[in-house]
Amino acid sequence: MRFDPWNPDFVAHPYGVYADLRREAPVSFFEPTGQWLVARHADVNALLRDRRLGRSYLHVATHEEFGKEPEPEFQEPFWRVIRAGMLDVEPPVHTRLRRLVSKAFTPRMVESLRPRVRAIAEGLVDAYVERGGGDLIAEVAEPLPVTVIAEMLGIPDADRHLLRPWSADICGMYELNPSEQAQHTAVRAASEFAAYLKELARGRKERPGDDLISALAAIDELTEDELVGTCVLLLNAGHEATVNVTGNGWWSLFRNPGELARLRADRSLLPTAVEELMRWDTPLQMFERWVLEDIEVGGVAIPRGVEVALLFGSANRDPEVFDDPDRLDVGRVDNPHISFGAGIHFCLGAPLARIELIESFGALLERAPKLELVREPVWKPGYVIRGLESLDLSVT
Repeated sequence: MRFDPWNPDFVAHPYGVYADLRREAPVSFFEPTGQWLVARHADVNALLRDRRLGRSYLHVATHEEFGKEPEPEFQEPFWRVIRAGMLDVEPPVHTRLRRLVSKAFTPRMVESLRPRVRAIAEGLVDAYVERGGGDLIAEVAEPLPVTVIAEMLGIPDADRHLLRPWSADICGMYELNPSEQAQHTAVRAASEFAAYLKELARGRKERPGDDLISALAAIDELTEDELVGTCVLLLNAGHEATVNVTGNGWWSLFRNPGELARLRADRSLLPTAVEELMRWDTPLQMFERWVLEDIEVGGVAIPRGVEVALLFGSANRDPEVFDDPDRLDVGRVDNPHISFGAGIHFCLGAPLARIELIESFGALLERAPKLELVREPVWKPGYVIRGLESLDLSVT
């Protein structure tokens, strides 16, 4: 098999191909997308921190000056939302936005959320156990982070069912060469979500509450578009990865029954287990960066104006960094995985994601100690954001 992100067999089993790339072609050009694939941990880690690369190039050049075709006009509402959030901008705009938003993610503030996260997780798991099991992703993995981020933002209960579909549709644009239908779907979702958030923020500006949207609406130096872009980013980043780590993680444990038994016997391993599950089968397989100046990676010259595709899934299995990398070890201590990224775009919500995952896995281990797999799951077709369609389990 070769690197083929549209092949379901590759999406399900990419790690052998990654090993071949690290060994034979750690920096290679992938013609179908016009990107340079970077497979080794050292190179991926270094490029994430290299300011000669950026999530965008529009702070240094126009599309035309960078030799790129402008996006189709119909995509404008999508990019207006996305480029107003901190993930797709660079300093000094990124620095200002991150400084403002990070006030809501101080270690003390995030840790204060743990009791509420635990209560939500336990409630979801109790209902799941009462039903005798079912699709763990739909019934536990998805509702937990959506509920947490919705409560933080101050989204009314009656509207929360809108969030997950909007997020999933928006994230469809991040796949490689998305279909025309996926592009239009992402634009529609971004437009609807933006309109909803603008109306909500205007109401909170007049009648503020104890929530993040109210706090952001009170910041004069934050534009309305930046508020919307920030909230969309917090939703997407705040739960897409957590949902998929939960699904991928439990599937990983069922494929490694010795490690599942070990974790069931010693739940003090939960913090290291969560880190290991993120490393072993990370939900974000690829992270893209634009090359703003000519660079050299692993002896290969990469010119300005192209994209590098940083293969997180490969970097996290690099034997140069991880001892016995293909073995799942829930007690692994030396674990510098890069599933949260690195550099200025390191995931702002990483501490909250860790709390959600530890409380979710902990509640399931405590309240459903004999979870069993009903059927082997199927992977979604997406490669960049990689997760399961469903994970059907029984509670015996």
